Amino acid sequence: MELTGAVWRKSSRSNTQGGNCVEVAGNLPGVIGVGDSKDPAGPVLTFDPAAWRAFLTAPPAK
Repeated sequence: MELTGAVWRKSSRSNTQGGNCVEVAGNLPGVIGVGDSKDPAGPVLTFDPAAWRAFLTAPPAK
């Protein structure tokens, strides 16, 4: 998958001390990219929009 046009947004839960740094790219046609800002050349998970919506709206695990 070609991700060179991805515009990444860092999670508001990330911190400046190198903690959990999840980034999401939602500007790609038909896919949502999820990656680690500490490893920009590393692997990226991709989700179709319906799966990403399901993830975001799922109730918290108990």
